[in-house]
Amino acid sequence: MVMKGSITKIEEYTVNNIFVFGADEFNLSLMRSLESAREYCFHELYQYCEVKTGKEIPVKTLYEGAVAQLKNYPSSVDAIVGYWDFPVSTMLPLMCQSFGLPSPSFEAVLKCEHKYWSRLEQRRVIPEYIPDFCAVDPFKDDYQLHITLDYPFWLKPVKAALSQLGFMVRNDSELEMAISQIREKIYCFAEPFNYLMQFAELPDDIVAIDGNHCIAEEIISHGQQCTLEGYVFNGTFCVYGAVDSIREGEHGSSFSRYQYPSSIPQPVQDKMVAVTERFLNYIDFDNGPFNIEYYWDKKSGHIWLLEINPRISKSHSPLFRNVDGMSHHQVMLALALGKQPIFPHRQGLYRYAAKFMWRTHTDALVNRVPTEQEMQAVMQRITGTEVQLNVCEGMRLSDLNYQDSYSYEIASVFVGGDSEQELLQKYCDVQQALPLTLVPLS
Repeated sequence: MVMKGSITKIEEYTVNNIFVFGADEFNLSLMRSLESAREYCFHELYQYCEVKTGKEIPVKTLYEGAVAQLKNYPSSVDAIVGYWDFPVSTMLPLMCQSFGLPSPSFEAVLKCEHKYWSRLEQRRVIPEYIPDFCAVDPFKDDYQLHITLDYPFWLKPVKAALSQLGFMVRNDSELEMAISQIREKIYCFAEPFNYLMQFAELPDDIVAIDGNHCIAEEIISHGQQCTLEGYVFNGTFCVYGAVDSIREGEHGSSFSRYQYPSSIPQPVQDKMVAVTERFLNYIDFDNGPFNIEYYWDKKSGHIWLLEINPRISKSHSPLFRNVDGMSHHQVMLALALGKQPIFPHRQGLYRYAAKFMWRTHTDALVNRVPTEQEMQAVMQRITGTEVQLNVCEGMRLSDLNYQDSYSYEIASVFVGGDSEQELLQKYCDVQQALPLTLVPLS
């Protein structure tokens, strides 16, 4: 009952139509759980399995189909977002540009994603923080003569994803093996990347270095690795979090876990932030999120820039939610709507959070996976944990898509806790509790 003379206030929200390119249920659930989600209506613009096929990536079909769907939508298209790497991150600025929506320019995105072009731009403005490098055409008979680096070095395509076709090369025989693998499989990335590159105005020193090329880089993968998460909004630069990346394996190429917040000293983080701002200003990157990876050599105090990704890291989203109280999907969504992101700090349930990559380094047959009921029971018993399985019964690990060159990721385990030791113990408890059985293949 409303008393006479009182005022009843009814809150009204403008609902924004947000199209999620490459939508998957896990990330959609994180976005729907945001307080601001009451103002959003999410639409799937192709699903994950359609844009990340693991085989040939149909970018022309995806691009033309997405534009057609958006043009035919009967109401307003208020934002287009995505949180995956290639081809999603590369295609987003093209689609946003077509509909006059906020986004970094396509050229600025390519200056981050084309590994060789990115290094050339970095060498012009922050040369002291990058390794020596050179372009390599793996299809030339005399490819070895064009490599200007001494062993060991990293060899990888100028465009790939998740360390695929990335090899540490220590001698002639390893180089020959890497080139053979790259020649066989690089087309999966090269052909779709070359299609997208046609939409950019390329400088003369990049025109000839298409997706069929590789980059060789001096080894910098020593020390502690850290990723900054940030954004640029209307020319204003911001870093809101730093996440440690812990690697494992003989070559240090496989991620063991991401852990937040970073343990790297604040003065070192501040230096990383300053270098990042200098570079992103130089390439005119604006109105978009980014994550940028560095190595810190504790002994020398030097930092090395590894790579830049013009998107949020979806893997870090549950970490930010656990520690800061909100998934940083919120940052991505605000920028896509042309709004200043508002993000909390240390308002989550836990002091620390991690994403563990449950890996094995040999091929195997998946003999048994836990049921959904078994998964839920473990996650309820071991509080602050979430598990995503990447395998199913009867499959071979070598059939998994998007794996690095040295291991297989069979599951992702997200953990929140009040100390690093608690994170490690919870992860161990989850591994022991889940009935997952692999049969090695000889």
